Amino acid sequence: MIEAVGTRARGLRQQRPEAVAATSALRLLDWWLVGAVAGLLAFGLWAIHGITAHDVTGNPDYFFMRQGIYAAVGVAGAIALLFVDPQVYRRHMRAIYIGTTGVMLLVLVAGTVSRHSKRWLDIGFFRFQPSEFGKLLLVLFLAAFLADRAKRLGEARTVAEAIGLACVPILLVFVQPDIGTAMVYIAALAAVLFVAGVRWVHLAALGIGTLVVILAVLWLLPASGVHVLKDYQAKRLTGFTHPDSDPAGATYNVAQARNAVGAGGVKGRGVAGATQTKLNFLPEHATDFAFASLAEQRGFVGCAILLLLYLLVVWRGLRVITGASDLYGVVVAGGLVVAFLFQVFVNVGMTMGVAPVTGIPLPFVTVGGSSMVANLVLIGVLQSIHARGELGRGGPS
Repeated sequence: MIEAVGTRARGLRQQRPEAVAATSALRLLDWWLVGAVAGLLAFGLWAIHGITAHDVTGNPDYFFMRQGIYAAVGVAGAIALLFVDPQVYRRHMRAIYIGTTGVMLLVLVAGTVSRHSKRWLDIGFFRFQPSEFGKLLLVLFLAAFLADRAKRLGEARTVAEAIGLACVPILLVFVQPDIGTAMVYIAALAAVLFVAGVRWVHLAALGIGTLVVILAVLWLLPASGVHVLKDYQAKRLTGFTHPDSDPAGATYNVAQARNAVGAGGVKGRGVAGATQTKLNFLPEHATDFAFASLAEQRGFVGCAILLLLYLLVVWRGLRVITGASDLYGVVVAGGLVVAFLFQVFVNVGMTMGVAPVTGIPLPFVTVGGSSMVANLVLIGVLQSIHARGELGRGGPS
């Protein structure tokens, strides 16, 4: 599948997708993807209802209702984007990039501070996290930048320019600080470069450079007295390598998450019997560690259902890549699918102590409006690319 994606990206002609008429839009949808996302929404809302049942005294439906509203907004956004030709994003790539970096700067200047981070913009009736939407916007820009330089993708200068441009929003998110989202941006950057067809040596250089930066930030610079991260941040990122070293301190969250996952067993302990979640022994049980709460309440069976739904979304996302009508669509779909998969992998991994604790939300499960809407909008863009690929192959009209 990966080789097929790379070959298609390298050999695909620059075709202009046809417009999608409202009368044919439903017939052009990937209904497997629709079903998988609908299943995730239903399962996620059901999981949230149980995970947050004891969080607001006297109102067990509080977070469930809020997430339902966010889901409705996200679905409306996804439907709207189905009718937007992806070439619109390509033509306005500069505006997308300037707008993305501008909003990230605005967050640093006028953002709302919460838990030592400045990640949110408060517009009165709604507080949202721009970096969540930045995942999509960065991919749209980078795909356009690379597609417009398709004949120069083998040149180191083109790759360096793409990486340099991506580093601006990555650094702006990193200093909020939002290390987890910055990691998602880096994964998306690597994905669009690979799918676009850049040379392996350039991908290797990006990987080595990223590794050097990680080593410098976590160990080399602190050893020389320069601390890029605060002490608690560094411990959270490295704690998964020795989860039992400080169970009452730096690795407390990981230890409690592992206890919750193990306590769930095969069928789970139910909402009433999940003491790790119910009694708040598990920190951030509705956000960072929602998967651990789900594992405690619904057990291996519940977690398996969720992961299978994620797998179905990723599979259909790969189908969108191979069926896209032009190089831009291929690269956008590739970047979005990898960004989605990376979030799932890291979030699930950190609850079991095999990935760093970064605060990356679990798509469609973690409580939060920005994450819910952004992921549904992402699905809308994928469906738009799929629809135009179907028309290009003589599909319904």
